[in-house]
Amino acid sequence: MWGMESLSYPEAARRVKAAGYDGMEIAAGPDKRKEAVQVTRDNSLDLILMAFGGGSNFAEHKKKYHDDLLDVASHKPSFINAHTGHDYFTFEQNAELIQVAADVQKQTSVRILHETHRGRFSYSAPAIQYYLMKLPELRLTADYSHWVNVAESYLTDQAENVNRAIAVSDHIHCRVGHPEGPQVNDPRAPEWKDALETHAKWWDAIRARLQKANATTLTVTCEFGPAGYLPTLPYTQQPVASQWDVNVFMKDYLKKRWQV
Repeated sequence: MWGMESLSYPEAARRVKAAGYDGMEIAAGPDKRKEAVQVTRDNSLDLILMAFGGGSNFAEHKKKYHDDLLDVASHKPSFINAHTGHDYFTFEQNAELIQVAADVQKQTSVRILHETHRGRFSYSAPAIQYYLMKLPELRLTADYSHWVNVAESYLTDQAENVNRAIAVSDHIHCRVGHPEGPQVNDPRAPEWKDALETHAKWWDAIRARLQKANATTLTVTCEFGPAGYLPTLPYTQQPVASQWDVNVFMKDYLKKRWQV
């Protein structure tokens, strides 16, 4: 739904279905979650819902995170993609939040994955390593475009760090980042061929791991963002590419690459 806010949920779902997607990932507020469930069901689409904490005060953040997870889980999405913690929280604080998610998952039987994302506990490949070592049940949504941006590199010198994350990544955000930003302007452009291939090999590795484990499904969200996240021209603020077209390209690119 990111970038489709001008459309109603029914309009967005119909467009998504017509384009050949199998589901939607939605950061729906509490007052919109019931509608998101109904609309995706009406259009035979799977639904991933997102959850967030809020506030810089840890106690307040923890309560909001817990309450949001519980409310999201009550709507029984396929799973929850969580934005967990802050990069400035301590390990112990972020670990508390991860435990909150584990408790909600156990209580509700709704799986919760933690997205690798700037500003969160998982903001970089090195930063997440201690969590992976100390919290072996931790499962991730892989959005490595953030790590490329944070490291200002394609992580070629951090293969072990990335591989440890790949081993516990169960969902993919297939956005392509680069050393100076979390999103290339257009992955179809020849100048981004190597960037696209680098990310695609990480996604290939996640898929191969799940296939080896006899998993029946791998979920992928095409998450190139709208103008503002997508680079724009100065003065006019016109996006330099079509967000919709880029995301459809990514869907078709991976389906062709994986022959599905």
